[in-house]
Amino acid sequence: MEAIRPVRRTLLRDRAYEAIRDAIVAGDIEPGAAVRDAELAERLGLSRAPVREAFSRLVDEGLLESKPQSYTRVTPMVTADVRDAAAVVGAMHELAVRTAVPRLAPQHIETMRVANARFAEAVRGGDVDGALRADDELHDVLVRVSGNRAAAATIARYTPLIRRLERRRFGEGGNCRSAGLHDQLIDACADDDTAEAVRITAEIWRPLGDLADSD
Repeated sequence: MEAIRPVRRTLLRDRAYEAIRDAIVAGDIEPGAAVRDAELAERLGLSRAPVREAFSRLVDEGLLESKPQSYTRVTPMVTADVRDAAAVVGAMHELAVRTAVPRLAPQHIETMRVANARFAEAVRGGDVDGALRADDELHDVLVRVSGNRAAAATIARYTPLIRRLERRRFGEGGNCRSAGLHDQLIDACADDDTAEAVRITAEIWRPLGDLADSD
């Protein structure tokens, strides 16, 4: 029993945050829907305190909006917000790639190739969740290797705003981004061609702004 330690409060807060964020991004909690800390705490098996902390973070990140003593609800998908988020996320990925490419080892390249194989398989099977997870895993390699914590934090903060729209469009019959562009990116990384890797990264992320404009 000595090995069992209390779960840190921060972990409960993060658990609540991730669960609620993922439900919003997936559309399980729809735009405009009211959320209540007591109800979600019961569903998550947590106390209300970490759920309230998660609410505060989600308000700051633009997924929830709150009026004290009145309501907390899921924000609508605002085109300008998604477009701005896409521009910021794309720029941070370009920055990460610029730093990461000279530091990549063969195992990093292999991890990216495996992730892209899962991405392509998920796209073929219509598995939106699987495609987005694999997409994140591929790009996360470059973000981690870059070592830029500010870029990583910015990407983590604004990507959920983009994913909400991506998921809805995929559900309406849209297509995931091409695995072919990922292949080009991985090849550029393997060749230690930073300029080409940055160019392809821009090409990968730029259409997300167009997706917002067409909404």
